[in-house]
Amino acid sequence: MWDANPSYDVPPTAVEGVRVGHAHDPQARTGCTVILAPPQGAVAGVDIRGGAPGTRETDALQPVHLVQRAHAVLLTGGSAFGLAAAEGVVRFLRERGVGFDTGVAKVPIVPAAVLFDLRVGEPTWPSAAMGYQAAQNATAGPVAQGRVGAGMGATVGKLLGPERAMPGGLGVAGVRFPNGLIVSALAVVNALGNVVHPETAAPLAGARGPDDSIVDARQVLAQAAAQGVQLAFGPGENTTLAVVVTNARLDKAGATKVAQMAHDGLARVLRPAHTMLDGDTIFTLATGTTPGDASIVGAWAAEMVAWAVARAVQPQTGAATA
Repeated sequence: MWDANPSYDVPPTAVEGVRVGHAHDPQARTGCTVILAPPQGAVAGVDIRGGAPGTRETDALQPVHLVQRAHAVLLTGGSAFGLAAAEGVVRFLRERGVGFDTGVAKVPIVPAAVLFDLRVGEPTWPSAAMGYQAAQNATAGPVAQGRVGAGMGATVGKLLGPERAMPGGLGVAGVRFPNGLIVSALAVVNALGNVVHPETAAPLAGARGPDDSIVDARQVLAQAAAQGVQLAFGPGENTTLAVVVTNARLDKAGATKVAQMAHDGLARVLRPAHTMLDGDTIFTLATGTTPGDASIVGAWAAEMVAWAVARAVQPQTGAATA
């Protein structure tokens, strides 16, 4: 069932200057993950397709707005409460003189997005201290996958209710081209729907039936439609978050287009994706050291997001290395 492509093992940290760090509380089953851009920042974009997002500073990334670069992206558990972790990342960067120069102070630009994990473990959430710790833990080395960081309390397949769900997690996939172009993705999967293999569509994780086998999500949805009933879950409890990291030379419009195209990867492996009860959000960070076309980068971003989602629920060796 699981046939990972080793050529897709290039992590976001393979992009020069990019670091990734996790912090989590295993007892509370929550955590956060930070992707640090180089000190000068990276051209950033975002696209939100889920109907129940929880975000911070995403408006600043729109192409028509002033700020061109982000200095980090934070993915965190804890629903809206977890956005407090971004303050820790901001403090970490401010102490190091990193940020948008206003002429009065350098203000770190740290967009963030949350997932809902309050139902598992203790009802607590990442704090500013945890966000700071994640930034401190950030390295340019291997990226841990599975039940780590923002993926600590993630679950997938809640179509039949949370008691029939399976563990989600955090995954990484990326590719390096002969000219040095890198397109990599980090995804945290806390989806309402099931996860299928990017190539075979075989079920990898999802809602479990009475015999504990993974049910066909399409049949569950069809049955609900036929009966005119709502599915057994609460609003805002599901989300898949991703960050596409590339060394391509893109402007903000290009970075935004890459984020838009990358959502195709979610549609390939999540059944269903982008529901009114998911907060699906994808960011792009482009460091600009290598020529790159937004359409090409976006096409490969979708592919890498799909594999990152699959690896989040079926991690290989626990780390992706450059």
